Amino acid sequence: MKKQIANLITSCRILLSIILLFCPVFSACFYGIYLLCGFTDMIDGTIARKTNSVSEFGARLDTTSDFLFFAVTLIKLMPVIHIPKWIWVWIVIIAIIKIFNVILGFIYKKKLISLHTVMNKITGLLLFLLPPSLQFVEIKYSLTAVCIVATFSAIQEGYYIRTGQEV
Repeated sequence: MKKQIANLITSCRILLSIILLFCPVFSACFYGIYLLCGFTDMIDGTIARKTNSVSEFGARLDTTSDFLFFAVTLIKLMPVIHIPKWIWVWIVIIAIIKIFNVILGFIYKKKLISLHTVMNKITGLLLFLLPPSLQFVEIKYSLTAVCIVATFSAIQEGYYIRTGQEV
């Protein structure tokens, strides 16, 4: 059972993400569940390493739960925020770089690669902080900071994949 704790925590993020769909955006309920999702994301990997229960399944479950949490957050936020067109273009460019990295990883390693670089983690942290920051900072400024870091992160990830560096 001890070895399954990390996967259980990750699974909680999936359940919490689904519950988040039913919370009014920017409400106390929204922020409470949003923060719980972030907390589970921070601790599941740490617990997996501490309990020596890191697994391919756990990594894929974590990626799936991260994607679901991100998708639900987008579904909730997109109707209530306005993102300038030039930022959309930038986001598409970052997505193209990331897709190219996935293809490169598949070509080089014959499998899907998801690198957990420091810059990817910083990008994730900035994305996580974005919704709470909307109450204090204009979206174009917050997203510009996220896009700068995400661009560097995506380019760095491609470099690591091409040079065969494991992170």
